[in-house]
Amino acid sequence: MASKRMRVSWWAVAATALCWVGAAHAQTTSLDREVKAMPGREVRVGIYTSMRADCTAGPLPAIRLSVVPEHGTVTVRRATLKATNVKQCLAAELPALVAFYRPKPDSANDDRFELEVSFAAGRKQIQRFHVTISSGANEGQRV
Repeated sequence: MASKRMRVSWWAVAATALCWVGAAHAQTTSLDREVKAMPGREVRVGIYTSMRADCTAGPLPAIRLSVVPEHGTVTVRRATLKATNVKQCLAAELPALVAFYRPKPDSANDDRFELEVSFAAGRKQIQRFHVTISSGANEGQRV
């Protein structure tokens, strides 16, 4: 199956892992994230990319699902991120990975999962996602 290319605008990168290659240190950090989702509907939970100081793309991070959700699925897709006005970079197009969570269609249970994101130079980030499942019409959250 061919990978589907998506375009992601920079404003959608709030609370996202953007790594400056060369500035990373060999360390592990953790981050807790709250997500709202509706049964059977996909919600974007993270956008991951890296940018060098000269505004070119760095190596994409590796993403591992370290804690599997009980009431849904997590998928990661490739995308193109258009970034504007990031530090000294006025405009850049970068490859990115976008993570999505989809609760089961009949799920009413809250869920949790964990992603381990490994960046260049050995830096790792553990992201713990706490998902609140709601049947409300407009309560889906996009990151």
